[in-house]
Amino acid sequence: MRFVIVTGLSGAGKTEATKSLEDIGYFCVDNLPPKLIPKFSEACNGGNIEKAALVMDIRGGIFFDDLFESLLYLKENAFQYEILFLDSSDEVLVKRFKESRRSHPLSPNGRVLTGIDSERKKLREIKDRADIIIDTSKYAIKDLRAKINGYYGDDIVPEKQLSVTVLSFGFKYGIPVDSDLVFDVRFIPNPFYIPELKKYCGNDEPVKKYVMEQEETIAFIYRFNDMLKFLIPNYIKEGKRQLIVSIGCTGGRHRSVAIANQINDTLLKEGFSSKIEHRDINEDLNKGAKKL
Repeated sequence: MRFVIVTGLSGAGKTEATKSLEDIGYFCVDNLPPKLIPKFSEACNGGNIEKAALVMDIRGGIFFDDLFESLLYLKENAFQYEILFLDSSDEVLVKRFKESRRSHPLSPNGRVLTGIDSERKKLREIKDRADIIIDTSKYAIKDLRAKINGYYGDDIVPEKQLSVTVLSFGFKYGIPVDSDLVFDVRFIPNPFYIPELKKYCGNDEPVKKYVMEQEETIAFIYRFNDMLKFLIPNYIKEGKRQLIVSIGCTGGRHRSVAIANQINDTLLKEGFSSKIEHRDINEDLNKGAKKL
């Protein structure tokens, strides 16, 4: 098991680091009393958890002083662990606290700089023991994510770092509010107006065959797949974790469903992490249901 203890200065980015670890499959626990680390490590072993991370900082108050005793226990019992320490300059930390309008936990009624100085002294020993120290002074969130992925996500192939959802929908029921990319395929001939196809949906072979044989569809799919191959690696580089690609037709039952299925199949064949959802495919059966 890979076991990471995340610690460091308040405002240095522990929250974002934890989010990044969660995104690459770590079981994360924030602000667990250090005295419980031995029990937690035993539970992880017993539960077959392969990757776990604990966030430890001075928010634990007097309990933080128990950290070194717990680390000694782990060492004596041959339990492997790593310490990730997040640091930042005083100037940047003061700016972050002022922007967030938060007080420093060690100086709730005084100057932020006083709290930072006190915290540095308190964390000096754990910093000296750290396996990895990341100075986030000049980092944007995407830069910190990239660092975390580099150190702890080496088993994650780049194509799997972004989760893609291909979502079909009907424009008459509204555009999904969580969409990142929205495409209108109402320019493709509509199977709804062909009597023998109307009763089917885009998951059924007759409609799928009709939609995919249209010249407009063939041209659209070709250009669309080419665009996604360009966009996805750049989204990953920027630290994006989820991409919602919404494909819409009039009712969300025929054209959008068939085309969304085709796009999802192509992404899976290319090795990307993709899944399919059809929001309005059964809308006629769910009249009045509220849509996002």
